[in-house]
Amino acid sequence: MSRTDVRKTYKLYIGGTFPRSESGRTYLVNDASGNLLANASQASRKDARDAVKAARSAFGGWSSRTAYNRGQVVYRVAEVLESRRAQFEAEIVAAVGAKPAEARAEVDAAIDRLVWYAGWTDKIAHVDGAANPVAGPYFNLSTPEPTGVVAVLAPESPLLGLVSVVAPLIAVGNTCVVVASQPAPLLAITFAEVLATSDVPGGVVNILTGDAAEIGPWLASHMDVNGLDLAGVTDADLARDLEIAAADNLKRVRRRGVEDLAATPELDRMTRFLEIKTVWHPMGL
Repeated sequence: MSRTDVRKTYKLYIGGTFPRSESGRTYLVNDASGNLLANASQASRKDARDAVKAARSAFGGWSSRTAYNRGQVVYRVAEVLESRRAQFEAEIVAAVGAKPAEARAEVDAAIDRLVWYAGWTDKIAHVDGAANPVAGPYFNLSTPEPTGVVAVLAPESPLLGLVSVVAPLIAVGNTCVVVASQPAPLLAITFAEVLATSDVPGGVVNILTGDAAEIGPWLASHMDVNGLDLAGVTDADLARDLEIAAADNLKRVRRRGVEDLAATPELDRMTRFLEIKTVWHPMGL
């Protein structure tokens, strides 16, 4: 007897749940040959506000965890992604027309990237912090702390690009709101399923799908967003407008640069969204 396929509904990922856009809007997502793959939710300004609220609520608990524990959680994301690699390879082939070997290489790189950042969680403080020599009977210590809520406009690489912007943020204790690549958003929501089943607390990562030019300005001007990563912004005018909006509350902004996602990442993706706190303490007390 024949049966009807159960078609997947692609929703947003906010606060650890998968809601539809409050606007009810969707947009068509096609494969590399122009054939319909699915309808993706088109996030609205209200969805962006909800995502920022969820990220802020999760920040206190996530940032106060030990660095070692955050490393365990990020490593767990790699474990779950490894167990679902066949699904991700198939979705990459469908989304961008990659060859199976290319899709396999991208999944390998994404898993390795997660493990790399998991290993840095309890080491970055020693690299970015310092015990400062001072003239006087004091200890002077500088230690890094997470910036807070970071909004990210993700690059078009459907999996490796997403992992490369999310993993360093959560590894150092930030929470984030990510606008997925508009042409290939489906893998981002599948990756959200990995996050939801791998010990990452709800709200630490929130993923929106839709038009970055529509959602980006609201995130850039949101007064409860502390940082902005423009990794996926290719329009110079849009990037300028977002930086101007971000200046209203002195957000940290990481501009889009020429990056080889396959290369070993630099520490800048972690240190750019860290604040340095310096403490003076009298000796002998």
